[in-house]
Amino acid sequence: MEDEPRPGRPVTTCGDANISKVLISLSDDRRKTCQEISTETSMSKTSVFRVLTNKLNKKKFSKWVPHLLTDEQKESRVNFSRNFLRRFQTEQNDFLGRIITGDETWVFSWDPETKRYSAEWRDFDEPRPEKVRRKQGALKVMHMIFFDMNGVILRWHVPISTTINAQYYKKVLQEKLRPAIRNKRPGLLESGILFHHDNAPVHTARAVTDVLAGYKWELLEHPRYSPDLAP
Repeated sequence: MEDEPRPGRPVTTCGDANISKVLISLSDDRRKTCQEISTETSMSKTSVFRVLTNKLNKKKFSKWVPHLLTDEQKESRVNFSRNFLRRFQTEQNDFLGRIITGDETWVFSWDPETKRYSAEWRDFDEPRPEKVRRKQGALKVMHMIFFDMNGVILRWHVPISTTINAQYYKKVLQEKLRPAIRNKRPGLLESGILFHHDNAPVHTARAVTDVLAGYKWELLEHPRYSPDLAP
């Protein structure tokens, strides 16, 4: 089927002149709203939106990132990734199988009772029982989790009111993680561990690095502000 020619007012809102107006307005500030561009170009808001989306193929969005990295930090990310890939190409799964990584995380309590669970049988003339929406509780617990490509090796619950400093982290490595590796991954200690954690002050303290050096665990480099590059 084809449309036959018909009389009527031609569509001019998306003409070259209006497209140029929108482009000029947008070149000054990409954060402008359709309403602001409409006021500046004397076009309707709908026409501005049509030009932006249909003719210019524009899409308005933003992205939250933890940090805006400097050029030096970006270069560090590239170098780390290249070294990591180069080493994987040489050692294959033997390289990945020796990596143990870990971090600390807060675990929050939640009210588990649902609205249906808290319902009560009552007479029609009795008021309904009130139920507060499910929300995060006041209790929170710190967990330290270490794992490799085969799964979790150690999940350690830090006692409440305990401060994780270099001495405490060192104690966990010595008294918890190392025995857990020996029990769950026999032979890994002898083959050589590639240990990975982020650049938190607790992890980079002299007491911790001395322990890792004494165990002859190779410490994998981790670029700053790069959780997406954690192996």
